[in-house]
Amino acid sequence: MAQLVCNNLSIGYEGVEIVSDLSFSVGSGDYLCILGENGSGKSTLMKTILGLHSPMRGSIETGEGLTQREIGYLPQQTQVQKDFPASVREIVVSGFQGRCGARPFYSKEEKRLALENMKRMGIDKLARRCYRELSGGQQQRVLLARALCATQKMLLLDEPVAGLDPKVTEEMYDLISELNKSGITIIMISHDVKAALRYADHILHIGGEIFFGTREEYLQSGLYTVKGAR
Repeated sequence: MAQLVCNNLSIGYEGVEIVSDLSFSVGSGDYLCILGENGSGKSTLMKTILGLHSPMRGSIETGEGLTQREIGYLPQQTQVQKDFPASVREIVVSGFQGRCGARPFYSKEEKRLALENMKRMGIDKLARRCYRELSGGQQQRVLLARALCATQKMLLLDEPVAGLDPKVTEEMYDLISELNKSGITIIMISHDVKAALRYADHILHIGGEIFFGTREEYLQSGLYTVKGAR
């Protein structure tokens, strides 16, 4: 079985269906980009995979030892979240909250892993800095380190380069690519078709016509001709 399988999935919110009869699978180590117009249901799909929304129909199954609690998530940031008055270390280690249960503290191992993930993202020297004082690119690295504390298996990234300048965008894409090469499955929402085709090995396009397949199949599809040139 694949790491994640969606079967005949219909999603929406407040009783309004956005996407119908969606089926696709993601294998361990895949890099999937989700493309589509604004309002096509990309973020709703991601939240449904995470269990934050319930499917209207169909099913979502995990395999290869993955559980829903082991999926790391980097959501789109709101302005309120950007101004959050906590230290970098506090935010990163909070990625372990899902494992703590009723335990009111983080273990030494969790604190060690948080530091390791900060080093991995190049932000360990910012550990004592206040999150809201950081640049947009630094904040995204903090949130990526936090997501890594939740998983070493699968990351869901919702527009991780939104609002970043070109240089920082390229650095973020390179970081995500390195995580994928280390064996972490990536599912990323993007409006950047060129970046999706550069980094991803599979493409899911939703909204209007639905497409799921390899990067090469997407390049050959009529959908790419219509949407990819925009």
